[in-house]
Amino acid sequence: MKLNKLFLSLLFIALANTAFAQQDSKQLKALKQKKEAIERQIELAQKNLNKTASGKKLTLGQINTIKAQVRLMQDKISTINSEMRSLDNQITENTGKVHNLQSRLSDLKKEYAGMIRFAQRNQNSYDKMMFIFAAKDFNQAYKRIKYLQQFGQYRKKQAAYIQGTEKDLNNQISVLDRDLKNKLNLLKQQEGEKSRLDRKKNEQAKVLTSLTRDERKYKQDIQKNRQQQVAIDRQMRAEIARIIAEEKRKEEARIKEAERLAAAKAKAEGKEPPATVTAKPKTTSQILRNSPENAKLSDAFESNKGNLPWPVASGVITSRFGPYSVGTAKGHNDGITYQTAEGASVRAVFNGTVSRVGDMFGKYYVLIRHGEYITIYQNLKSVSVSSGQAVSTRQTIGTAAINDGMPEVSFQISRSGVPLNPESWVAR
Repeated sequence: MKLNKLFLSLLFIALANTAFAQQDSKQLKALKQKKEAIERQIELAQKNLNKTASGKKLTLGQINTIKAQVRLMQDKISTINSEMRSLDNQITENTGKVHNLQSRLSDLKKEYAGMIRFAQRNQNSYDKMMFIFAAKDFNQAYKRIKYLQQFGQYRKKQAAYIQGTEKDLNNQISVLDRDLKNKLNLLKQQEGEKSRLDRKKNEQAKVLTSLTRDERKYKQDIQKNRQQQVAIDRQMRAEIARIIAEEKRKEEARIKEAERLAAAKAKAEGKEPPATVTAKPKTTSQILRNSPENAKLSDAFESNKGNLPWPVASGVITSRFGPYSVGTAKGHNDGITYQTAEGASVRAVFNGTVSRVGDMFGKYYVLIRHGEYITIYQNLKSVSVSSGQAVSTRQTIGTAAINDGMPEVSFQISRSGVPLNPESWVAR
């Protein structure tokens, strides 16, 4: 009975520890993948920087790239810290497992030693026979025979438990050693990344000092860039307003046609035509969801919030949603800007229909409608879709163009004409 309780206790502890270990392992795997993804972004940004390093004049693209690299390096260090915290928890758990196994092994060995001493005292056949024949009756004799048989089996099981526990202990010690080595490697990575970040911050400081010192040289470029972006954003808002206006016209035409058909039916039946009832004006959202297909598409788009793919297969966010500043110049970004590889494909982030393909300042833009949502892709060198064409998630719609020396794509999401922060919608 005591052995059974001990076995059940060991089994429960083993199952609980296995569950915790699997959870920690998944967390460590996710953190490692995140760290590797950040490193790929840093390398991509550096590759693009190296291509423009030969130019004597600093570009806005280079400034934004260096800023993005600093942010990514900080994210990487933060991820390494999370890895170490998770690994520390795992080391603490594994240390506890080793101590528990050592304690259990000691108890098992003590019990086994007691059984061996008992077996040695009663090892000859005469003692066993005397033990049986000393019984008061046949029933007790039978029980003593069964006891001797079970005792032998029990001793064999106990030996097997000891061997299994020793094996588990050795395995757990190996896991603990591996975790400690991994932590040492993470500490080295952390130190290396901190040094790398310090160098990049120094580079950023020099760039910003150069920008401040020679701002007059860059002011014209900054002003030109801002004016172009303001013009593009104005054009995008006009395109969205045009889509909304067209849907309003369709809705009005549908209502008028329904009224005409109702009046014609009443006339054919010799009845008074139905009185015209002024309907409550529909909201922009209702107008853009004016069909079961558009309503379903809107709901599907919304249900994928936080899981939409990036408009580029690989890239770095160099300009974020909202207000920004470069030197003393300030502006507002209605979306986010991805720096990507030269000639990279630009992809639709969800199923929809191309509402508009246009060009401004020698570059293309594409608007794709997803019910009441509209996604906007700017700064394209070429396009491979046309207005009215249905597209699917991750379908290529064009290629990235060069902007300020860097291959970039600007991406926006609008709901009923209101710009949304794309970072809340795309996968991290």
